[in-house]
Amino acid sequence: MIINKMGIREQNEAAVLKTIIDNENVSRAEVSNLTHLNKASVSQITKKLIDTDFVREVGIGDSTSIGGRKPIQLQFNHRSSLAVTFDIGYNYVRGMLSYINGEMIASADHSHELITKENVLATIDSMMKEFWPQMPQTTHGLVGICLAIHGIVHNQTVTFAPYYDLEHFDLIAPLSQKYNTAVYIENEANLTALGEYCFSSDSTNLLSVSVHSGIGVGIIVDGQLQTGTHGMAGEVGHSTLFPHGNLCPCGNRGCLEQYASNKVLFDTYSHYTKTAFVNSDTFAQAYYAGEKSAVELAQQNVEFLSIGLNNVITFSDPEEVYINSSVYRKIPDLLLALQQKLTSQFTKNTKIKNSRLGDQAPLFGGNVLVAKHFLNINDLRFAALDL
Repeated sequence: MIINKMGIREQNEAAVLKTIIDNENVSRAEVSNLTHLNKASVSQITKKLIDTDFVREVGIGDSTSIGGRKPIQLQFNHRSSLAVTFDIGYNYVRGMLSYINGEMIASADHSHELITKENVLATIDSMMKEFWPQMPQTTHGLVGICLAIHGIVHNQTVTFAPYYDLEHFDLIAPLSQKYNTAVYIENEANLTALGEYCFSSDSTNLLSVSVHSGIGVGIIVDGQLQTGTHGMAGEVGHSTLFPHGNLCPCGNRGCLEQYASNKVLFDTYSHYTKTAFVNSDTFAQAYYAGEKSAVELAQQNVEFLSIGLNNVITFSDPEEVYINSSVYRKIPDLLLALQQKLTSQFTKNTKIKNSRLGDQAPLFGGNVLVAKHFLNINDLRFAALDL
């Protein structure tokens, strides 16, 4: 790792590295101007970054208007280290092996089995066995594993998980010991927001709304993820939609996610139509076929979700909101209908967008979290990915 403590020297190293990441093909003189560090300090730091393979010299730039030696260009070496990320849903685990900048090397998917504390580590291990032979040789190797949890995470502990039994289950120690690397866990919606911020958006204030088995919101303010005092920030799925309504595993009644989550949408459609298996593909097919129950349930979902969205936008005043839902990606008309529901003075100018990263958003967000820790850069953005 570059640093362990944030002393002045380490802060300067992080500033120089961030500047090189933010400005591809940049000279030492330009880094000095952008960081306000003197040229000698920049030269010393870049030598260390080159020696440790974080930065490479990639060519010669143009000389200045007054002539002189042409500057050597610097570039971040994103292939110096690797990250592995997992999205752990209630009935699936998705995984991704990537370089530290999110460039995907391999992916894996384990679906259609309920995830429990009895099988989650074995499932991750089996996917790691798939990844291991595909890992390229790099200077720093595997520098971190990140797990996206569909529940509340506080101080690296799952404190509440309504749809599987991973509460207070130690995921970190077994994986850290087995793979000899740092392991991080974070709420899925929070990682989705990090992914959108780093790879999709130019905004510094945004929301990412994850609609899956539950509903969560990742919140980015001034480029920083907001998790709250106990990791509960953005739990809009547990805001009350109907007082005295359906019982929620959180202990409340009438929670938004008991009416507007994808899981509830699919379960309700399955009940109405006696369809054994429903996912976003089968639901979208029924919607486009004009099937009455699918159309009515979709409209109802927009109505309910817009109420929750109205509330969270009013609280946080974001520049834009990303909707991460397989249903809304496959039926884009619903996104337009959702935008049209936001008519108040406080919400009408907020841009609503479908997630560009889709189902992989928490995986890319997990990559960002690993990179932030390894590179010691708080506000990290990489170039947009070619998905």
